[in-house]
Amino acid sequence: MTVSSKVPALLPTYAPYPFAVHRGEGDRVFDAEGNAYLDWYGGHCVCATGHSHPRVAEAVATQARSLMFYSMAASLPVRDVAAQKLVDFAPESIASVFFCNSGTEANENALKLAILLTGRKKLAGCEGGWHGRTLLSLSVTDDAPITQPLAGLLTPAKTLPFNDVAALAQVDLTDVAAVIVEPIQSMAGVRTATVEWLRALRQACDASGTLLIFDEIQTGMGRTGSPFAAQHFGVTPDILTSAKALASGVPMGATLVSEQVARRIKPGDLGSTFGGGPLACAAMIATLDILHDERLMDRASYVEAVLRRELNGTVVRQIHGAGLLLGLRVGAHAAALRKHLLSARILVGGSHDPEVVRLMPPLNVSEDSVAKLIAAIRAFAA
Repeated sequence: MTVSSKVPALLPTYAPYPFAVHRGEGDRVFDAEGNAYLDWYGGHCVCATGHSHPRVAEAVATQARSLMFYSMAASLPVRDVAAQKLVDFAPESIASVFFCNSGTEANENALKLAILLTGRKKLAGCEGGWHGRTLLSLSVTDDAPITQPLAGLLTPAKTLPFNDVAALAQVDLTDVAAVIVEPIQSMAGVRTATVEWLRALRQACDASGTLLIFDEIQTGMGRTGSPFAAQHFGVTPDILTSAKALASGVPMGATLVSEQVARRIKPGDLGSTFGGGPLACAAMIATLDILHDERLMDRASYVEAVLRRELNGTVVRQIHGAGLLLGLRVGAHAAALRKHLLSARILVGGSHDPEVVRLMPPLNVSEDSVAKLIAAIRAFAA
């Protein structure tokens, strides 16, 4: 017997678009009537190779016909290939990877490893940092509305000033297991770390025996014009985390570690039933091949340069970020600009900074989409 309910079957999370997405192709999504929307949001930085890239779809279908699932209890050739390809793509210091299912899991495992390996119980994040909704990740996330209700359950953590070299010099990290940082803080308004500060952070961690973790959930997989932001900035972490675009929309996360960290991890320290599943691994292999074959990292840098040039003199006062993780600072007009772009069927993102509109499109965003975004911003009457 069906019982009537006054609440929806699906619990609410985010405020949805005013239309349902029925299909995606390349840099566009489509509603039920077939109207196309240019996706400069990318499903929240996920669709780096575009929606339903034929090579990713075929890789997943082929793998599904062969083996849809087996846990880490078995050795899988597709998982071994995926691990090696990702390690080769990552910074040179990275030697090994643990696969999981999401960004917050990747960060959770990175932070847990730091606690296990150092024996220290305190963590450190940064002002404006956002690392996920599991408990260790929340402990280093600077977002009071979601952290305060769970304050009693969170691990003690210091909050470091972001991009302040002088303040960093005054911080004692000797009791801290790990510092986790986003090289570009997307949710905070695409705030970009300076090379000077990241180098100082690396030195401070080395001096105190603290592990340095780069949260590259959004900056990874070619989005900055380099494989990872670590290569873009030339600063190497001990642990690097990835998710979002890792498998072109198939849920997947990864915790990548240096050789020094890998040698100290014992069997049983990490585990996951679904992590590194065959479908996700096949999708990730295809994603890496597409990034290379279609030169999408070069494409990200090229489109960034076009936007910086063509949006000069518009309502956009500054452009933050790198590659195709960009924040358009438009002052008090951000909400109005987002509404204007939505009316032109262009999807963009907001941020915790009310003055910043975020752009996180597929790296293979078309010339037509670029031209239409520029034209729509130029036509905006503040």
